[in-house]
Amino acid sequence: MTAGDDRFVVSEFVPAYADPAVRASLNERVVSAHKELERCCACPRNCKVNRLAGEEKVCRTGRYAKVSSAFPHMGEEDCLRGTRGSGTIFFSMCNLHCVFCQNWDISQVPNGQEMSATQIADLMMALQEEGCHNINFVTPEHVVPQVVEAVAVAIERGLALPIVYNTSAYDALPSLKLMDGLVDIYMPDFKFWSGESARRFSKAKDYPERAREAIAEMHRQVGDLRFNPDGTACRGVLVRHLVMPGLLEESRAIFRWLAEVSRDTWVNIMGQYRPAYQVGRIAAEGPGAGVVRYEEINRCPTTAEMREAYAAARDAGLWRFDERRSWV
Repeated sequence: MTAGDDRFVVSEFVPAYADPAVRASLNERVVSAHKELERCCACPRNCKVNRLAGEEKVCRTGRYAKVSSAFPHMGEEDCLRGTRGSGTIFFSMCNLHCVFCQNWDISQVPNGQEMSATQIADLMMALQEEGCHNINFVTPEHVVPQVVEAVAVAIERGLALPIVYNTSAYDALPSLKLMDGLVDIYMPDFKFWSGESARRFSKAKDYPERAREAIAEMHRQVGDLRFNPDGTACRGVLVRHLVMPGLLEESRAIFRWLAEVSRDTWVNIMGQYRPAYQVGRIAAEGPGAGVVRYEEINRCPTTAEMREAYAAARDAGLWRFDERRSWV
């Protein structure tokens, strides 16, 4: 399968937010975004703290989003990075606490600079001026209200790029509905099928239910992934699935469910899992001294497991994924 399949090519792309009805709703959306922050329900944690007053809880983010970095990213999927890069804006912190996080220094540590809506809009416009193919918000689940504010400012300044919502899929439906008409490409990661795995490895037992709700809503908004004639993505859902060692049954269940949403779902079956962050770390002292943490995932997936994952996707009826891999 190539990005150039005629059934999924858009001859002339216009961002969703160019619709006059969407533009007319921007002020109302910002008001609704502020209400989410008053007793925070921006994500499924539902902390109920007043972030407008600077209160923080699980995500340790108050009134303003913390931005770790912003740059043209050449490491994203081919259809996002194109030839000039995906204009990524990385938000610090995360509403999940994955014990294997490879970006833990961004997602789990309160680094980054607090930025207002105007400052984030400045970043968006600068990335557009650099020639990026899209604006890619990374880890936005806990800062949807701040993203809505920033997008509203950038639209008025002449933003004309597709917006990518790059998420763990631990998203709240009301927040996603605020983004309806603003986002062109949703890129959720569907991590786990079972609540027990989600509880143990990401500290969120309800993750599988919330992810299914979120991905179904994303598909309702933007449909299957479509492309510009040059092969860059312009609208739709692109699902990432990181194959975890020993959890192939969960991969199979995820693929079957995605095929029920749409057999045309584009899936990036990722094999780059490696032990990181808390996985495999040995306590030097105390009651846990000498014990390897999360030993069951303290290895990379094998070539055989990756082959099985691809076979499971095909068996489920999925077909839009990159098969140019050494293990296929």
